[in-house]
Amino acid sequence: QVQLVESGGGLVQAGGSLRLSCAASQNILGINVLGWYRQAPGKQRELVASLTSTGGTNYADSVKGRFAISTDNAENTVCLQMNSLKPEDTAIYYCHAFVVALAPYNFWGQGTQVTVSS
Repeated sequence: QVQLVESGGGLVQAGGSLRLSCAASQNILGINVLGWYRQAPGKQRELVASLTSTGGTNYADSVKGRFAISTDNAENTVCLQMNSLKPEDTAIYYCHAFVVALAPYNFWGQGTQVTVSS
């Protein structure tokens, strides 16, 4: 099992920044894909950003140029730097890990609330 614990959410005004962190219970070098998803009220959970073990990144079109995903291997954390926040970024943000060699393969954090006021 991989346990993921998010931190860094909160309330921010539009145009502001937040940095989310997710601490993994194992060495993240053994995780194939790390990512951040979000779910707004009444909407489906959607991918925000992901990072593969080979360094590939993927971002939702709505956050390209504003958000950046990164890892700290020494601390076994994955971070999401969010800049130029918009009210439509308001959601619960979830950390996700995909480990091909460890069933059930997909692991989730408990989520952290991000609220952007206009």
